[in-house]
Amino acid sequence: MHKLSHLYLDSKAGVNVALLAIPQGMAYALIAGLPLHFGLLASGVSALIGGIFGGGRFITLGPTNATAVLLLGVFLHLNMVSDNGELTYHALLVLPSILICSGIWLVLASFFRISFLIKFISRTVITGYITAASFLIIINQMDNVFGLQKPIPVGTNFFETIFHIIDVFNSYSISSIFLSIITVACFFVLRGKFKNLPNIAISLVVGSLVGQFLAYQNFKVFCLKPFDGSNFPLSVPDFSMFIAHWEIILQSSFAIALLCLIEGLSIGKSLASRNGKRIESDRESFSFGMANFGCAFFSGMPASGSLTRSSLNVNSGAKSGLSNIFTGLLVLIGYFFLGKAVQWIPVSVLSSLVVVIGFSLLKKNQLVTAIKSSNSDALTFVVTFTLGLIFSLQFAILVGVVTSLFLFLKKVAEPEMTEHGYNEDGELTYIANITKSSQPEVSIVHVEGELFFAAADLFYEQIRRVGENRNIKVLVLKLLNAHHLDATSVLALEELLEYYQEKKCHVLLCEVRRDAIKILKNSGVMARVNRKNIFPHIRSNPTLSTAKAIKRAKALLSHHNAKVTIYSNEKKGR
Repeated sequence: MHKLSHLYLDSKAGVNVALLAIPQGMAYALIAGLPLHFGLLASGVSALIGGIFGGGRFITLGPTNATAVLLLGVFLHLNMVSDNGELTYHALLVLPSILICSGIWLVLASFFRISFLIKFISRTVITGYITAASFLIIINQMDNVFGLQKPIPVGTNFFETIFHIIDVFNSYSISSIFLSIITVACFFVLRGKFKNLPNIAISLVVGSLVGQFLAYQNFKVFCLKPFDGSNFPLSVPDFSMFIAHWEIILQSSFAIALLCLIEGLSIGKSLASRNGKRIESDRESFSFGMANFGCAFFSGMPASGSLTRSSLNVNSGAKSGLSNIFTGLLVLIGYFFLGKAVQWIPVSVLSSLVVVIGFSLLKKNQLVTAIKSSNSDALTFVVTFTLGLIFSLQFAILVGVVTSLFLFLKKVAEPEMTEHGYNEDGELTYIANITKSSQPEVSIVHVEGELFFAAADLFYEQIRRVGENRNIKVLVLKLLNAHHLDATSVLALEELLEYYQEKKCHVLLCEVRRDAIKILKNSGVMARVNRKNIFPHIRSNPTLSTAKAIKRAKALLSHHNAKVTIYSNEKKGR
């Protein structure tokens, strides 16, 4: 009975998601400029393969807004969009190569277990990318929403498109605008009162019925072109097209794969954590790759984790990946029956739903967080967002990733030393002026942050500056919060030991973690320094290491009355 109940819940979730995936698949094909059946086949094939190879119910694969817009940008970059806005025959020939290369990148990420590297890419990049994609989605559907007789010129960016729409707005169609308003109103009414219903599918049906009524009343209604759903079209890569455009294909496929990993894994981790579960990133990466392979050979488009479909799958009570298999099969069945039926769907109705989906990507809280959290986050967002609107989304995401990594390395590699001491009232305060004191000093330096190769030189300079113009006799370095020591930082540490030895100053290392002790031993530094001056961190008694270091400092300065100064590292930009 337990297994039967799970089967019922999985099948129920599969039906719900399929009713959403069918109109969404057509909408995403429309965004990419592809024939409608490419979106339907991609939705069915990727969901089916994802259910077979994926790790469970938390990620439902299929075409998404972001990947669709990115794909359109690739076609524009390759000059494979005709003046009337339709793709050329060559675009359909190059698409399988893009999908296969994307699949290869994703499978390699799974095979070499490097999907974890995605966590080093700032979410601000993705926020900027998705925001730019949503703006492009909305603006590129305006000619269909308003029924403009002069289509948007090929290759225009966001701002040029706005000027074009304003210039030709007097060619609008009353029937198109009316159908768009009816469709959007229906969607929001349903979403407000019946959230659990397939609102997009119902709105599409209502808008289509109203459109046919207007056509019966002799209003001009532009409808979608039908397709032949009687067979299962196969597609094969064109080797000559790959040779001719291999650079752009590799760049765009890498951007698609990167977006799939970031988008899909983020969705899966979020939904899994809400249910007290975890996902296997490498396994999911493999399923992403296999899904894109499947779409390459079955006339599909790029597949990634869909937020709306994944959320609906979980909220519908899905218990396993079997729900995704049900979804895929139902969408593929729908493909065979919808070929002729799509001719009854007005273009403005589907475009208005695309606009609604585009607006749903704009999250106010995410935008505020990305812009106001820090200067580096704001700069990363602005760079990614602006480049996406002016140039292409694949270029924007690559530059955004490079920008975020550069700012991250700059941040972690630029510590700033501040000095604290005790004032006349016995309070620990910031000391602005550094002056030489005749009184011997014991300086305690809290070393915090990353000490990998990029920060090693600054670490050396900051610690060395502590001893300038000072009568320091003992320097205590607290290393508990110093992370990722490597050969470069260890060499810098050894140079510091030699520098202070020449100044006749003792250097003590305390709160040294086990991994740092191992690095010091392996590098030979441990053997070249006084073992009495190194105090390992003790988890059971965290303060004992520092206490031993202070006791050692007192022993070294037993005949002096020393002044104690405390330093700490503060990161810039915080």
